[in-house]
Amino acid sequence: MVGNSGSGKSTLARRLATVLDVPFVELDLIFHLPGWQELPPEDFRAAVTERVGADAWVVDGNYNTVRELVWHHADTVVWLDLPRSVVMRQIIPRTLRRVITREQLWNGNREPFGNLWRLDPTKSIIRWAWTQHQKYGDRYSSAMTDPAWQHLRFVRLQSHREAEAMLASLTSP
Repeated sequence: MVGNSGSGKSTLARRLATVLDVPFVELDLIFHLPGWQELPPEDFRAAVTERVGADAWVVDGNYNTVRELVWHHADTVVWLDLPRSVVMRQIIPRTLRRVITREQLWNGNREPFGNLWRLDPTKSIIRWAWTQHQKYGDRYSSAMTDPAWQHLRFVRLQSHREAEAMLASLTSP
């Protein structure tokens, strides 16, 4: 499951894993150590390698460091490609809620207050989502036609309705 931050990919990936009755692998959980420290690339790749060695799974995340590894073991890539306006309508309230409630994310980390006002995309998930939207679009549009990934089935979902229909198709007899 790939897509912009705030698009709902983690939520959809969890639901998909439940429907398929397979493990859910959240790359953010693996990568972000306590105190927002980052797992070194070689350790990140090793941890992901262990998980994608299983027979079936749903992996959620866009990390370039492990994309080739994950996609090599995958049969399908689901790209949640919502319009930027929808992503922003989702990520801003989500970020505000997480900051106010001090919701625990991965490994004890909490949403930094700076996510609400910083302009540096590496310091604000809101700004990251805004600046990366087109980059993800270009990256995954290109991947869909790249011969290196011809073994993959790409499913591009451009609305919540399409996502719900995909899930429903998997539960229908």
